[in-house]
Amino acid sequence: NFEMARGQQKEQARQKAQKEAAKRAGAGSQLGARAAGLTIKCPKCFIAIANYNLLKQHMEAKHPKETVPPESDFQK
Repeated sequence: NFEMARGQQKEQARQKAQKEAAKRAGAGSQLGARAAGLTIKCPKCFIAIANYNLLKQHMEAKHPKETVPPESDFQK
């Protein structure tokens, strides 16, 4: 009798775990949201950057001889 009850508990636990895994699979990857946040591209090397301040830092560090384009060039 104990084994039957435990078998039923195992089955219920398995079903619950499958439902939770399905929920997590839908939420899963953040790559799409991350790509949407990278809206600015460096005019020199075309790397995607999240905002203008990071673009300025990138340009100063990676392309010091280039002038940083004005922020108005990147407004939507």
